[in-house]
Amino acid sequence: MNLTLFRRDFLQNKLLIIIIAAVTAMYSIVVISMFDPALGESLELMMESMPDLFAAFGMTNAGNTLIEFIANYLYGFLFVLLPLVLIVIVTNKLVVRPQDKGTLGWLLATPVSRSKIAVTKAVTLIYTILLEILWILLCCIGASEILFSGELDIPQFLLLNSGLFCLLSLFGGICFCSGCIFSDSTLGTGVGSGICIAFVLLQMLSQVGEETEWLKYLTPLTLFDSTSIAQGDFSVVPILMLLLASIFFFGMGIFVFCKKDFSV
Repeated sequence: MNLTLFRRDFLQNKLLIIIIAAVTAMYSIVVISMFDPALGESLELMMESMPDLFAAFGMTNAGNTLIEFIANYLYGFLFVLLPLVLIVIVTNKLVVRPQDKGTLGWLLATPVSRSKIAVTKAVTLIYTILLEILWILLCCIGASEILFSGELDIPQFLLLNSGLFCLLSLFGGICFCSGCIFSDSTLGTGVGSGICIAFVLLQMLSQVGEETEWLKYLTPLTLFDSTSIAQGDFSVVPILMLLLASIFFFGMGIFVFCKKDFSV
């Protein structure tokens, strides 16, 4: 890993990270402030009036505890989609755009080895994802303690975010691998982001009704069951599968980067 390259690549994405962090903080505070077990009946009436819409976004059960409420209304969709936007744009800046602009050729001409360059860019993306998870933790725990002191099960909440990190790392690995495989900027960004978005859409469709429930077997989001984790009724195996898959895709991306002819 090259620290100079790491600092340069990370600082290039500083503004984007701040914007996504601000939006994340806003949604965290707004949604958590809505928690009130007494409003359970009202929420159920809303769900009954628009069952398919609520089901698609994984909001079929408000839960009886704060962590269940957060898991359903934030981790079912918002905290998957927002970081995915960050991942796609950061990957584009790290791997895809340098190939288009020719700056990658200049970088490869330096004494820094290809393996160090590839590993540094992969670590930059993983570090960005980790920062987003830590920010989510800080925002949710802070808002929960201010608004509902002592209500949030913090140990279980840490497990929930560990699962989210593994899922987002998989998305990052897929986008990174795609950016390394394809030289064309459209394909480099489009294939990776398209696969991840397709996974999200398949998950949404699988939650609408019994006829489409089988689609859950086509998306890794099924392995991240935020509701079960929040309730303490889960296995670490699915989360480990997400982690192993992310390692595979990052490893594949690094391998392709080291072997690829960028002059083509």
